[in-house]
Amino acid sequence: MSKRVSVLRIAELFIRYANFTFGGGSASTAVLHRELVARKGWIDDSQFGLCYALSRLTPGTNLLAFCTSVGWVLRGFTGAVVALLAASVPCAIIVVLMTVGFNQISRNPTWMIVIQGATTAAVGITVVTCWTIAKPHVKRTNWILPLMLVGLAFGAKALMNISSVQILFAAVIVGLLLPINRR
Repeated sequence: MSKRVSVLRIAELFIRYANFTFGGGSASTAVLHRELVARKGWIDDSQFGLCYALSRLTPGTNLLAFCTSVGWVLRGFTGAVVALLAASVPCAIIVVLMTVGFNQISRNPTWMIVIQGATTAAVGITVVTCWTIAKPHVKRTNWILPLMLVGLAFGAKALMNISSVQILFAAVIVGLLLPINRR
């Protein structure tokens, strides 16, 4: 049986760990396991597992469903509502503030240069990552075709505004139709 925990402590835990853990829902769930089971002992492994399994069955954001179910185990309906609000409202506020902030700085030419620089760096990192993956498959004698295909893909996106999904689908078709020297 879970310990009787105050709603204030439930709110504090979910505000801290459901909102400020980077890495997505899986990372947050792992951190919450450490806090709920190992450190605080508020619930045991079987209760945690049940809450996790039920949250994976629900539509929508699994992390919010998980937090809500843990809140239910800890304090019933009140705990569920507190856990849900604590796990979702702070993030929503942060997103709204960041959106307002971005809207404000997007009017400043200096900040727009900074954002364009960051975007350029992100594109550069993506290109280097793609090359790192493709390099072992490109031989000295067959580098022109892959380069042409990459150029076509970038051109289709930039000049004709074709969606990325359509470009990927076309790449699959081209990959199936082109003769490839298999090792």
